[in-house]
Amino acid sequence: MSYDALAAAEQVADQARAQALAVDRDGAFPTSTLDAARAAGLLGLLSAPAVGGRGGSLADAAAVIERLARECGSSAMVLTMHYCGTAVIEAHGADDVRRAIAAGRHLSTLAFSEAGSRSHFWAPLSSATADGESIVLDAEKSWITSAHHADAYVWSSRPSSGTGASTLWLVPRGSAGLEIAGGFDGLGLRGNDSAPVRARGVRIAAAQRLGADGAGFEIMMGTVLPTFALLISAGSLGLAEGLVQKTAAHASGTRWAHLGEKSALADLPTIRAYVARMRIRVDQAKALWREALSAVAAGRPDAMLLVLETKASAADAAGEVADLAMRVCGGMAFRKEVGVERLFRDARAAMVMAPTSDQLYDFIGKALCGLPLFG
Repeated sequence: MSYDALAAAEQVADQARAQALAVDRDGAFPTSTLDAARAAGLLGLLSAPAVGGRGGSLADAAAVIERLARECGSSAMVLTMHYCGTAVIEAHGADDVRRAIAAGRHLSTLAFSEAGSRSHFWAPLSSATADGESIVLDAEKSWITSAHHADAYVWSSRPSSGTGASTLWLVPRGSAGLEIAGGFDGLGLRGNDSAPVRARGVRIAAAQRLGADGAGFEIMMGTVLPTFALLISAGSLGLAEGLVQKTAAHASGTRWAHLGEKSALADLPTIRAYVARMRIRVDQAKALWREALSAVAAGRPDAMLLVLETKASAADAAGEVADLAMRVCGGMAFRKEVGVERLFRDARAAMVMAPTSDQLYDFIGKALCGLPLFG
């Protein structure tokens, strides 16, 4: 395509790098990075040209997330959830919302996780009650990324009247009866603005439904899961790539003054071996990630299995590489200026995001053994 998404991401990466320490320290939303992404056309990356978007592919979005995650995990997380919401809205939303996203005027996110079903995001307990031309929503959403900043949430509930596991809706953030309960103060991804959101008699138009009543599960599995899993994987791999680069630079540049500054950490075979292991682990996980992206694009029958494998592989790779980075960089890794400890903390998130790594191992095992994934 004529729009170079990766070149745009390189420009935005400069702003992400400049803002990353403050975002992490203060738990602040990465506003200036999102503004830069908006100006570069990245918010409309997945929007169709017919509504003014860039017409990018999932692989384009994944490359953008991987690049930004090297600099700021929070920025990558916010943009990941925006792309997930966009994928649903592109397929099932109204043209005016699609045009707003394409123009960079609308930030999207998902509202699936609930206090009652926890990491089983596909099984909402919240209700949607039909009342004439309106729908009344009641829910306890446990975590919504960009909760205070998204323009609307792609929201899951039980069907209002149809059969099926769930229904999806587009719920404006300012809807009466919505309450954002507090902020986010977590170990990593501290600027992602993830917060619980309660719905008490929230009234929206029935036309705000995304897809058929009761078709939410199919949309989650067919659209949201591959998009989310491959973009979260991109974030994990970007964090891991950042750790490799920072660790190699530290090992090469750190010298012992008492030895006349002739000997660097990288002169130790054990240090070089650790850095080599980091590089190999990231490259292994990236190879699977690229194969999964290709499989999804081609509609291959093995695509979903590779999607599940990729999220688990990328999350584990990021955690393992982060551990090695701390070992190589030693006491300096605990300091903010090297940048390793922030990426170390951010890298822990993907393994506990639904579907968690342990759930994925179970799903993959079931698939290989010919068992149903759910139930």
